[in-house]
Amino acid sequence: MEAVVFSDVLKASEIVHKFLPKTPLYHYPGLSEITGCEFYLKHENHLPTGAFKVRGGLNLISSLSGDEKKRGVISATRGNHGLSIGYSSRIFGVKAYIVVPENNNPEKNKAMKQLGVELIIYGRDFDEAREKTETLKDEYGLKYIHSANEPLLIAGVGTYTLEIFESESDIDYIFVPIGLGSGISGVSIVRNELSPKTKIIGVQAQNAPSVCLSWKEKKIVETSSADTIADGLATRVPAEMTLEFINKYVDDIVLLSEDEIKDGIRTVIKETHNLAEGAGAAATMAVIKNKNKIKGKKVVSILSGCNIDSNNLKELFT
Repeated sequence: MEAVVFSDVLKASEIVHKFLPKTPLYHYPGLSEITGCEFYLKHENHLPTGAFKVRGGLNLISSLSGDEKKRGVISATRGNHGLSIGYSSRIFGVKAYIVVPENNNPEKNKAMKQLGVELIIYGRDFDEAREKTETLKDEYGLKYIHSANEPLLIAGVGTYTLEIFESESDIDYIFVPIGLGSGISGVSIVRNELSPKTKIIGVQAQNAPSVCLSWKEKKIVETSSADTIADGLATRVPAEMTLEFINKYVDDIVLLSEDEIKDGIRTVIKETHNLAEGAGAAATMAVIKNKNKIKGKKVVSILSGCNIDSNNLKELFT
């Protein structure tokens, strides 16, 4: 597959920052006290779609040929990737078709439709929706956009790590949630260039550990289910391109129980007054879980998104 290098991230930043603001990196004394480290939170939840993936969508959709834009695009999602493609396609006048699984987050579905997305509902989970997408692309004659195996997506989302190192130096650890791995792949590209000593820690759900298992085995390991409150972590089949980055560059992967993910959401809200979805809070909870290992260190956690279903949020506080 085509490699992604640091210069691609620099090029992507020119596109991304034409349309998006740089997101803040805030130091939180309360979270520093809880974790025993110098704690910083990168607020990708402040982007217009509520998640980091829009960076990659803008970079990719902007690069399409005139013919590809005219034909339209198709992809699969649990939500944030679809919001990214929908938002970016609207800017560049492209018709977007997005396949989502049954029982998908209804609020994310609604938000995608509001961006002009043609929504197709199919399958019991993300991976069945993805498989359907790969058959529909030829039937509809559309440009297929994989949720992770796309160099331009990876380069685009890598721009948030550029912003991190522009704001702070001497970072010891970056904790990153992993769904299919575009975010952590972007982190690794920039880390390798700007701060090789910084350790990268991935975070997955115990109920959706395919990437963690694949990282340990150094080969693709599929799971039979991915039943987690964290939509952004709910994948059964790793992506080949991003797994290559993960196998080479990620220092460790932390698994969280469903109760820990829920505690993470509550903690982020309490300590920062920011809304976090399950995947968005996972990195912070992983820091808390590993506080004995990172005591006294300078740590960045990625708040990757805030698009939690309101019913799930209500249940967390009742």
